[in-house]
Amino acid sequence: MGNAIYKPKGKAGEYAEWACNLYVGCSNDCSYCYCKRGVLAHAMGGKTATLKKCLRDEVDALKKFTAELERNIDELRRSSLFFTFTSDPMIPETRQLTMDCIAVALDRGVKVQVLTKNADFVNDRKAMSKLPGWPEGVRDKIAWGFTLTGRDDLEPGASLNTERIRTMRYLHDAGFLTFASLEPVIDPVSTLAVFNESMDCCDLFKVGLQSGRSGGYDRGEVARMVHAMEVTDKKLYLKKSVTDYLGVEPHNPVDVFRLDHYWDGGAE
Repeated sequence: MGNAIYKPKGKAGEYAEWACNLYVGCSNDCSYCYCKRGVLAHAMGGKTATLKKCLRDEVDALKKFTAELERNIDELRRSSLFFTFTSDPMIPETRQLTMDCIAVALDRGVKVQVLTKNADFVNDRKAMSKLPGWPEGVRDKIAWGFTLTGRDDLEPGASLNTERIRTMRYLHDAGFLTFASLEPVIDPVSTLAVFNESMDCCDLFKVGLQSGRSGGYDRGEVARMVHAMEVTDKKLYLKKSVTDYLGVEPHNPVDVFRLDHYWDGGAE
């Protein structure tokens, strides 16, 4: 993709209408990462985050991001902008540019969603100072998401799942919207454990199975996991991979900034 901002499709499209990818590669080094597989693995799945080839350097990246944002500003203001699918936007080597871009988006009235496996970015004063009025001035403009699998052994470069939940709780207590990506489900027991641990600080859970592994699950375990989640009062979005596997009615895509609208029956 030659752009930083684009409209994702497929599995990625279930997260947001608009997304931004600035980097490829990631130091989290997750063994299950979809970027490590397939024909693009050599270009997408490295252990080091590097700027996309269409971006010369950080200055050029911010300039192109701003131009693309303004070109799509009307649609973006009606939706939000998701960071990111091809790297982790909040690891040390990516977060400065990520924060610069988020500041530009917020300044132009565009809300953002951030998905990460990093727990210590909130302690990075230099990075957080990029956000105008942090934290009070941006509480209604940023939704913070954390990927939770419960399997630290498969994510050697990432923060521990317990640390991610602790940071999520801090942000939730500070008044931010929070969401969790329970994807991929490595094993239903571990996924249900992190779901239960984060129930008190997560506004929306998104659950998805691992790509290409549907035959490797125990259907009964997946069904029991989903049932245990559904009997709570938590807002839950089952991705197509789950509903297809279980043979149940698909869910409508959920906008984390419009949760009340969705669960009040207003979603189309």
